[in-house]
Amino acid sequence: MAGLKEYLVRRAVTFIPTLLGVTLIVFIIANIIPADPARAWAGGERARPEIVARIRKQYHLDDPWYIQYVFVMKGIISYFTSPTHEGAIIDPLTSKYVFDNIFLRFPTTFQLALFAEIFILTIGIPLGLISALKRNTWIDTFVRFFALTGTSMPIFWFGYLMMWVFFSHLRWTSLAGVPSPRCYESGTCPITTYIPIFDALIAGEYDIVMQVIRRFWLPGFVLGFRAAGVLARIVRNSFLDALSSDFIEFAKAKGLPKRWIWKHALKNAFVPVITVIGLQFGGLLGGAVITETVFGLPGIGRYAVNSINYLNMPAVIGVTLMFAFMYMLVNLMVDIVYSALDPRIRY
Repeated sequence: MAGLKEYLVRRAVTFIPTLLGVTLIVFIIANIIPADPARAWAGGERARPEIVARIRKQYHLDDPWYIQYVFVMKGIISYFTSPTHEGAIIDPLTSKYVFDNIFLRFPTTFQLALFAEIFILTIGIPLGLISALKRNTWIDTFVRFFALTGTSMPIFWFGYLMMWVFFSHLRWTSLAGVPSPRCYESGTCPITTYIPIFDALIAGEYDIVMQVIRRFWLPGFVLGFRAAGVLARIVRNSFLDALSSDFIEFAKAKGLPKRWIWKHALKNAFVPVITVIGLQFGGLLGGAVITETVFGLPGIGRYAVNSINYLNMPAVIGVTLMFAFMYMLVNLMVDIVYSALDPRIRY
């Protein structure tokens, strides 16, 4: 455990330069684009010159790119270090703090990622295991065809197809609004996690839970379908590798029951699978841009797209910082799980 603690400290230290590097690359690329952010923020070609000039001065747009970058990063740091958010960077289009906008949209993205991950695990893992156990049969062929279909399917086309089936015809889903617990308005939530489905469960508002499920299950399925195919292939190959290892062959030679063999093969096979699951969930938390746009979900991904369309670089930097942090955090948690699954791993 001492080695793990030292490893966690080292990883935490590397968080800061990694985050700075990611935001710096995004900022440099954005400054290469031949566009006028101040005019876009002020309303486009019809914007009044005095308003454009004031925006340029406020956001240092006439200064060199590195001064603009320092200004934006200072504003982001001020949001988290100042109790009153004094000096924090403000979204020029909404006149709100950038991270207020991000945190307002995070619950929607988290719930979408949660539903997608449920479908990924419940579809990908069983199909991968069945495919491995039924190797070179028609079942194996079907699972591999499903995995190839899932990875090749355009999400926007699949999303509209699923809406046509489950909304237009069957009415099994809802596409309007984002349900939230009634206790938010009354202030009577026993515990507030700011994730509506969790808070509704804790408050006993099961009708709201069903509304959230009705709203999110279809976009979650559309988003998770693609990743489930990838996971099924990884599980299949990893489980087959484990079944062909020396210790499994030795166990078979001793006549040990299949249940014992499968149990220990599965534990070894899941080390690389955990990596894939962690990377997938980290990517989902980054904001499923296409899925949120197709299903009209006001999440972080949709906010990022709108920010890019309007050259809203403070918001783009904030969203990028959030994406990078969540991705790194999930990967750190995966490394911790490694040590629990495989005691041979030492940090």
